[in-house]
Amino acid sequence: MNKCIAIIPARGGSKRIPRKNIKDFLGKPIIAYTIESALKSKLFDEVMVSTDDEEIATIAKKHGAKVPFFRSAKNADDHASTFSVLEEVLTAYSGVTSAACIYPTAPFVTPEKLKSAQDLLRKNRFDTVFTAMKYGHPIDRALQIHTTTGKIKMLDSSNINSRSQDLKNTYHDAGQFYFFKTAPILKAKSLWTNNTGALIVDELEAQDIDTLTDWKLAELKFKLSNEIS
Repeated sequence: MNKCIAIIPARGGSKRIPRKNIKDFLGKPIIAYTIESALKSKLFDEVMVSTDDEEIATIAKKHGAKVPFFRSAKNADDHASTFSVLEEVLTAYSGVTSAACIYPTAPFVTPEKLKSAQDLLRKNRFDTVFTAMKYGHPIDRALQIHTTTGKIKMLDSSNINSRSQDLKNTYHDAGQFYFFKTAPILKAKSLWTNNTGALIVDELEAQDIDTLTDWKLAELKFKLSNEIS
């Protein structure tokens, strides 16, 4: 049987924002947004949360996710990679041919985005599809600052007279979710292969959340994108 599951990695030991994965975001735990979008998409045979934390597990179950087992100690520390967490989950399941890793602090993920990513994965025969966002300014004109003198220089001085609009767009991982086929990523031991595509998201539809300032920005963006007064 070909299964498709959603895996939400949510450990309890967040340090920069304590209890980040279940912190209140505009009225409910932030992880609830991820769980609800995954369930509403109706793409998955199961929506599960990989955690080492009892409270996170309780909240995840309350909002409709499953927590079939607790994460191992080696995958619950600061050095565990997303891939190692996914590998642990996929090893415990059978028949999973595709999956989505959706982060618990990604309230901008919608059922429609998940469906679009799955469509890209299938139609273009990618191994993985990331969410990506365009850099606000061309990285071709990036600067370095000397640590001693404070003087600046361009990383690539050949672009010193280039107009921003004449340079190619560049993108970065938006850090929301990865939709993937399990066999190639397990073989590569990486979510990134040489056959990876991207679903482009707008700057109002994504926000890294590493500090409390980031958190406030995410709430403002969420209100704007959802027209909440």
